[in-house]
Amino acid sequence: MKNNCIAIIPAKAISSRLPNKNIKTFLNKPIIGMTIETLKKSKIFDKIIVSTDSTKIAHIAKKYGAEVPFLRPKKIAHKVISTRPSINHCINFLITKKFKFDYVCEVYPANPFLKISDLKEGKKKIIEQKTQFVFSATNYLFPYYRSFLFMKGALKPIFKSNIKKGSQNLRKIMCDAAQFYWAHKNTWRKDKISIFSPQSSVIRIPSIRYHDIDTPEDWTRAELFYKVLKTKKKI
Repeated sequence: MKNNCIAIIPAKAISSRLPNKNIKTFLNKPIIGMTIETLKKSKIFDKIIVSTDSTKIAHIAKKYGAEVPFLRPKKIAHKVISTRPSINHCINFLITKKFKFDYVCEVYPANPFLKISDLKEGKKKIIEQKTQFVFSATNYLFPYYRSFLFMKGALKPIFKSNIKKGSQNLRKIMCDAAQFYWAHKNTWRKDKISIFSPQSSVIRIPSIRYHDIDTPEDWTRAELFYKVLKTKKKI
């Protein structure tokens, strides 16, 4: 039995910390274009849809081979913190158009370190293990349990009992790598089911391919890492 899969890229126009982040040129092409190209090369998806409120983003997305069958309604476009409403809007749109599909992979647009092998592993896990969500995750780079606050000139450890412990003795914790999120379409539509459900699973991403790109400094660092990894054929 074939499991029809679609990819949805939520790409709003507003980016408060890094203007035009979703279409900013990463080395030699718009960053969303790189993501679309990776999804196309994977040959996993029956449709690659960009959900956006921007005609400019829509134009670039179409140029690189994605579909933009609608412009996102304003009620879910303006400063929406979660992308869940835009994913569900797109799912419901496709259902009304009688398009047959089972699984949905949300993929963030600023995603130059996305690997096809990770996407395929995520697809296999969501189908075979029937977990609620499968998403990319990575280890925290620094020992979280040794973290502290520095406010008004005062230093305050968050976990006082761990200050004298060696980092090798602290629990290793992970974070969302913000690359992709697999789930069945019906799971997406159940808003009460969190991505961080106990029944969810992860695809581990090495920290060298985890870059939260939100500032000009983040962008420069990501380009440098990308060049190195490309040379070493790690992406």
